[in-house]
Amino acid sequence: MSDERTQALQQARPATRAVRGGQRRSDEMEHSEALYMTSSYVFDDAASMADTFAGEREGNVYSRYTNPTVRTFEERLALLEGGEAAVGTSSGMAAIFSICMAFLQSGDEVVSSRSIFGSTNVVFNKYLGKFGISTRYVDPKDLSAWRDAITDQTKLLFVETPSNPLSEVADIRALAELARSVGALLVVDNCFCTPALQQPLALGADLVVHSATKFIDGQGRALGGAVVGRKTEIDEIVGFLRSAGPSMSPFNAWVFLKGLETLSLRMAQHCANAQTLAEWLEAQPQVVKVHFLGLPSHPQHQLAREQQSDFGGVVSFVVKGGQEAAWKVIDATRILSITANLGDAKTTITHPYTTTHGRVGDEEKMAAGIEPGLIRVAVGLEDVLDIQDDLMRGLQQL
Repeated sequence: MSDERTQALQQARPATRAVRGGQRRSDEMEHSEALYMTSSYVFDDAASMADTFAGEREGNVYSRYTNPTVRTFEERLALLEGGEAAVGTSSGMAAIFSICMAFLQSGDEVVSSRSIFGSTNVVFNKYLGKFGISTRYVDPKDLSAWRDAITDQTKLLFVETPSNPLSEVADIRALAELARSVGALLVVDNCFCTPALQQPLALGADLVVHSATKFIDGQGRALGGAVVGRKTEIDEIVGFLRSAGPSMSPFNAWVFLKGLETLSLRMAQHCANAQTLAEWLEAQPQVVKVHFLGLPSHPQHQLAREQQSDFGGVVSFVVKGGQEAAWKVIDATRILSITANLGDAKTTITHPYTTTHGRVGDEEKMAAGIEPGLIRVAVGLEDVLDIQDDLMRGLQQL
């Protein structure tokens, strides 16, 4: 990409970056990015091959860590997040694990929000623990708890904001200042918001992690993840990826590129539908509590307004009657998809206590607010009145 084109894109607005970022023009392909389905690359001679392998010459070496389609996705996402660079991975969990492998070693400590995805919890507790890396969990909303949990061995602060599935919000700017003061990295999982709604790097975070499987794809088609940040840190992660190989598929990267082109439009509709649904659920007598940042009743509604441009597309609510009642509501649906994925054009519904957080201990779940009567709805792009009607089928049975 020419320097002039790069500069123009850096100055462009987010909707333009989402469509044009990382695009390489050619006579053959102007309106769709090329899909490079190749494992390796051919060189003109041995010397140029050696120079490329050594990093002394720009070029592609092996698709485990250099692929033009994946690079286009990485450049586009970095532009949207306001980062210097990005690296694509095989899944969101691969992105998180790659960060840990790149920056942590035996004896180091992680301080994490207790309100995180169940698989992230397992990685921290079971797998990092095998290598002598310990994790302390804190209330994401309590800055003093974060401060008290930090020791001289703390190298990484990790937070989902908003969190899955309760949409708890952490003060990113305050956590970034705290991380800098102790020489630790702040990693923000931006999966629920995407760069269309929130840019953690602009608030001081060091790294942003994504499950591209979710809203970035937007149609439940492909698995992938990504990390965005300063080039220095991203290069460290690429070093791990180059050797260990949790790489993004070129085809999946091509799918995600198409997802990014419509991300802002889709997120606006996800947010609008979720707002309407949350307000409707709050008025239902069978519902004990609704977790949605767009409701003034949410305790962090104001903080969300300050660091997000909208409130997201995920609504969680608690019904009277615990797990039995929650399952009744879920089983009565006829339109919604009963699945744990989120960020799809199709509305999905799940029971976090037994699915996304099923491998987390009961005590830990309750401490994080994951109770048996909780239902999570990732609101899609259908007519919101039909989503309400489908949920009412179950609510009427309670």
